Amino acid sequence: MPFINVKTNVSASEDKMEKIKSAMGLAITAVPGKSEGWLMVGIEPDYKLWFKGNDAPAAMVEVSLFGNASDNALNTLTSHITGTLTDTLGIPSDRIYVSYMSTGNWGWNGSNF
Repeated sequence: MPFINVKTNVSASEDKMEKIKSAMGLAITAVPGKSEGWLMVGIEPDYKLWFKGNDAPAAMVEVSLFGNASDNALNTLTSHITGTLTDTLGIPSDRIYVSYMSTGNWGWNGSNF
């Protein structure tokens, strides 16, 4: 039950958003037990975003996970996310933040796991 939400001040065509979505589906497998089959992805292009006082290309990525993941898995996931946004949207890796939230409570289909 992961959710990856990408907010960026860069414009993204439907084709680029599809590439990002597909890449996130592969990237989430860095976390044991997670797969694209349960992944939800949000992409917010043209988001009003400033980093280091300017609006040069940047991104904020929020990853929510049911359960916990190892530091190694999250480091690998961060690398995949950053690489995808650099390759697809041209955002320098030093202008991308990735935050993680883990929870033991996750609702789906009218109840909680």
